[in-house]
Amino acid sequence: MSSEQSVDPESPSEDSPQPRHAGFTYTLGRSLIAPLARLVYRPRIEGREHVPTTGPVIFASNHLSFIDSIAIPVAAPRPVHFLAKSSYFEGTGVKGWASKTFFEAIGAIPVRRGAGQAALDALDLQRQLLDEGLAAALYPEGTRSTDGRLYKGRTGVAFLALQTGAPVVPVGLIGTDKVMPVGAKMPTLSERITVRFGEPLDLSPHGPATSGRARRLATDEIMAAIHALSGQELAGIYNEAPAQNTIEKIKQALPHERR
Repeated sequence: MSSEQSVDPESPSEDSPQPRHAGFTYTLGRSLIAPLARLVYRPRIEGREHVPTTGPVIFASNHLSFIDSIAIPVAAPRPVHFLAKSSYFEGTGVKGWASKTFFEAIGAIPVRRGAGQAALDALDLQRQLLDEGLAAALYPEGTRSTDGRLYKGRTGVAFLALQTGAPVVPVGLIGTDKVMPVGAKMPTLSERITVRFGEPLDLSPHGPATSGRARRLATDEIMAAIHALSGQELAGIYNEAPAQNTIEKIKQALPHERR
């Protein structure tokens, strides 16, 4: 989420969206998909003992492939929810039903992507999950890395952690881009992935969520922990789409908080 907030994020409107929990579909899907995926792909899972088994927790991970959002729930010792494009849930016919059922089965919750109000709605959905004592997975980089480098983190994850008090478990994913590269239709069976869970981070010493400095320092701590787990080359910049016009180039060049 790259836009700056223009309204008070601690005062959601009465029209704020509510998380659509997967319920039985998720329970059944997790019991079937997770063991099957572990059997077929034989992921190397490290640090599961670091994950709190109860209470709110944020999994903050690097992002290399579409299957990252499957790898984390499969490897985690507790149910994990993440946000997915609403279009995955809105298709028609057999294909639409299959897409909706699959994403519900892996713990996805639909959200409309974008800036402005859409970004605020996404933040609010994630906060509601944490307020209910659930686990949410997020990608501080904002979008997938297409060159394998680790990009600078955006402050939304730190904002949620500082606002809710939820601990952040850093996650390092290795090899997911080889199992399913960007643009691939199906994952390969010839590669293995590694999922590393780090020790939970208490970000509260950085200050309140209302402080831009606290959000930036907390984000840098999260990204340093992810880097230690993933071992990726650091890009040193934000992962942003190329500017399409002069105005966008100026906006990207000017100092502003990436959320």
